[in-house]
Amino acid sequence: MKVTNQNSYYRLPVLDGIEVLDARHHTLNFPFHIHDTFNITLVLSQTFTTRLPARLLAAPVGTIVITHPNEVHATLCDNRVGSSFFTFYVSPDIVTYLNNNTPVFFNNALIQDPGLFQQLFSIAASCHDPRSDLEETLQKALQQLVTCYASPTPDTNHFNTRFRRYLEEEIFEKFSLENAAGKFGLDKYKFIRLFKQETGLTPNHYVILKRIEKSKVLLQTNNNLLDIAIETGFYDATHFCRVFRKITGITPLAYRKA
Repeated sequence: MKVTNQNSYYRLPVLDGIEVLDARHHTLNFPFHIHDTFNITLVLSQTFTTRLPARLLAAPVGTIVITHPNEVHATLCDNRVGSSFFTFYVSPDIVTYLNNNTPVFFNNALIQDPGLFQQLFSIAASCHDPRSDLEETLQKALQQLVTCYASPTPDTNHFNTRFRRYLEEEIFEKFSLENAAGKFGLDKYKFIRLFKQETGLTPNHYVILKRIEKSKVLLQTNNNLLDIAIETGFYDATHFCRVFRKITGITPLAYRKA
């Protein structure tokens, strides 16, 4: 019987600490979420399906899939045999630098380029034991990706100024829907509609994602899962671990060991 959900997570000592996820036979769907990085995913087995708010993308094996920073998306995996894929989480600053300090947007999120796929796959295969030339090799591959497929036109789907400021300043560990709605002079139902219109997520879902992002920072310095759970607004360590794995595909301890 095939073993499912065998995921490994690494933080590499190159390109400002790039992070990678090696997911093998993953059967659990990732719910709608966002990243502050470019996700560059190599599809290794089964169709890699990404659900966006307005469309569904199905990428066959051998495809490179691009997800933009702060793009709301969900990943649908084969729930029988599992999907295998490898994702590089690359800082927007790195991608911009590789594009001569010009913001990058990929008009085509699905890239069919066997040569580039093989380059990135070779790099992925060595992540558990990084080579001395890993940074140079990875930078060249990303440079090729940007040069061949990126557009200088940035994504125009941005938050309005007031809402963006709110999202940056709000303390989501102690989030109150009523208080948040009051800041905009709205009842909570109108606020929920506005929030989802601007972010693609419900307030509750967005709050959970922000808490998980903060917990990643805390995991680098704190061993106590209960302390982290309480500080980030979860009920207890069990609740925190369950949500963390649902969102990231790995446990908090696996993330910390990376």
